[in-house]
Amino acid sequence: MSTTTAQQIRPLGDRVVVKVVKEEKTAGGILLPDSAQEKPQFGEVIAVGPGRILDSGERTKLDVAKGDKVLFAKYGGTEIKLDGEAFLVISEKDILGVIA
Repeated sequence: MSTTTAQQIRPLGDRVVVKVVKEEKTAGGILLPDSAQEKPQFGEVIAVGPGRILDSGERTKLDVAKGDKVLFAKYGGTEIKLDGEAFLVISEKDILGVIA
């Protein structure tokens, strides 16, 4: 991915930009057409926002960082395309876990 693409999106609050990783094969190695594929549920964190502002005025620190591989809610976030690549802007609460 080009550096300019990642710099084009600066998430706000507790939002995270994830580069979507698409699986095109089944576990058995069969290639699937786009129409048969499920919506991807994991990807790599490209950018993170500064954190949500609490009622006290303080910011919360996000639990994910740039470069983390994450699992996210199936229908969460807003999908965008930049330079032909798919990205998802999601709230941190829609991230289910970090893949080790």
